[in-house]
Parts: sequence; structure tokens; C-alpha cells
Amino acid sequence: MASIHDVAKEAGVSVATVSKVINHYPDVSDKTRKKVRSAIELLRYRPNAIARGLVTGRSWTVGVLINIPFTNPYVAELLEGIKTALENSGYDLMRLSARLNEDSYSFIDHCESRNLDGVVIFGVERDHRIIGELIRSDIPTMFVDTDVMGNRVGNITSDNVNGVHMAVSHLYGLGHRDIAYIAGTLGHTVAERRLQGYKQGLSDCSIEYRDKYLEVCDYSFEGGIVAMRKLLHLQSPPTAVVCTSDMAAMGAIHEIEAWGFSVPGDVSVVGFDNIFEAKVFKPSLTTVNQNIHNIGAKSIEHLISMIENPEYSPPEIMEPASLVIRQSTGKVKV
Repeated sequence: MASIHDVAKEAGVSVATVSKVINHYPDVSDKTRKKVRSAIELLRYRPNAIARGLVTGRSWTVGVLINIPFTNPYVAELLEGIKTALENSGYDLMRLSARLNEDSYSFIDHCESRNLDGVVIFGVERDHRIIGELIRSDIPTMFVDTDVMGNRVGNITSDNVNGVHMAVSHLYGLGHRDIAYIAGTLGHTVAERRLQGYKQGLSDCSIEYRDKYLEVCDYSFEGGIVAMRKLLHLQSPPTAVVCTSDMAAMGAIHEIEAWGFSVPGDVSVVGFDNIFEAKVFKPSLTTVNQNIHNIGAKSIEHLISMIENPEYSPPEIMEPASLVIRQSTGKVKV
């Protein structure tokens, strides 16, 4: 089995230079880097992770804590983005199973016992006690959809306000004035911002906000069914509905059709996320695209920057949202 000394000899460089290439140090010329990589490939050299850790002080492992069900399609796309960013980074990924509801549990101890270089966290709200622990710690952390910042803590989210605002404006342009909103669990950052976008959208279209047109669900297909059922029981049901997630929107459409109505003939429906299922669902779903894959990839890219450069300022990133118009929205029925 080839050693690092064999690689250095083959490439005509020092062992230190080979180590710098393996550990992604920037102060190596492209020409030298190519020579070293060619030697590594030729000799089929595989760096020892433990030895690399001793040199760099890193484990070359990052953790991911996702505190929502993995059956949620959003999670699959987020993880795919994370996977893409990790492919050529030299880092491995560890999924963390955290006991967040146990008072004696320490997330910091958990990370340190796994010797993690940094973590990405999704689905933990800003009032949870581990937020303060992480801010006070020295563990590089990127939050997805939780707006917290710290010395070594950054976050990334979508433009949730503008996303829902665009959905309301789109429906207004189709002649709808009775526009309902199925929100996520209120009190959570993302849910509150999307509700803000709904209210601002109505205001900018000179439509009065009405409490009766607001329902709350848990982002799920089943939650969308229950919320839509309540809206259809109203004496004056809405002609259009914006939903806090694509899964909730699909549930809403299922319930509308169960009542014998059509989408978009009788009721127009807009989702939020633009998961893969949105374009194959029947009718295909008009939705707010928040580029989930990109959010996952950027969370890792910035996390690695924080790991490798202690002076790197933790970012606060808002990804732009866009409206994808498909078959589930149409002109108001007259």
C-alpha cells in the first residue's frame, strides 16, 4: 500500500506539500496540485483519516440534525443538496439522533462525543434551549429556517414573506378576492413570516384580512385536508387558497375534489416549497419555489468555510423565492 512519502516522491514534491493538497490548503499552485493528485491516483493512495485528524485537528465529519419527520419530501431534497456540497469536500456526514425533550440531554456533549467539526440544524425553533448552548459554544453551526446568529452560528432561509405575497398577487391577478390561507403552526419563525406575507399581499391588493379565511395545519397532507374541510364549511367559502407547504396544498386539493368541486375550476390552490411531487401531482401544483436543494448545499458550503477559517463571519442568508405557475390556479369562476 502506497504511503504519503511514495506520493511525494512520485510527484517530486515534499511530504508537507502532499499534506497541504490532501487537506485543501489554498497556498499550493494549480500546477503542483495537479501533479500531486495525479500521483495519488496513479499510486491509489488513500489518506488515513486518523492521521489527517492529528495533523489538522479535525475529524472531517459534520453532523446534521433534522427535527422533523424524514418522510417529509422537503427533507429528501434538503439532504440531496447537502450531499451534493459534500461530494468533493473531503468531509463525511453523520446524522444525529438528539433527545431534545430530555432536560438532562446536552447537544454540545453529543457533538463533542462524536468529534464533529460542525453541524447543520433544521426543525429546531429559536426558543429551544440548545440554541443558547450552541451560541455560547465554539461549534460551527448553520441553521436552516431558524433566524439565530452567533459567534460561530449562521443561518439560511427562503424569502418567506415575499413568497406568499407573490402567491396572493398571482391569485388577485386572476380575479380572486376571497383568498384563504392555510398556515403552518403559528409561533414558529417560518410560519409567522409566511402569514405576514399573506397579510401584506392582501393589503397591497386592497383586500380586507378576514379571520375566517385563516386555518392552521402542521404542513402535512392530512393537515391540509382538515384545514380545507373547515374552509369549505364556511357560508361563503374561498375561491382560492394559499397553503404553507406543497403537502398541505395537495391535501387541500384532495378535500376540494372529495366535495365534488374542481381545481382550478371552482377553487384555485397554491403551495409552497416546489418539491418534486408538485409537478407530477394532478393537477400539477402552482407553488412558491424556495430552491430547497440550493439551501442544503449552501448550508454546508458556509459551514465548511467556518470550520476551515476561524475568522470567517457566520452568514445570514435569505434565498430568493419565485412563483412557479402550473395547473392548480385559474381565473375566478363567475
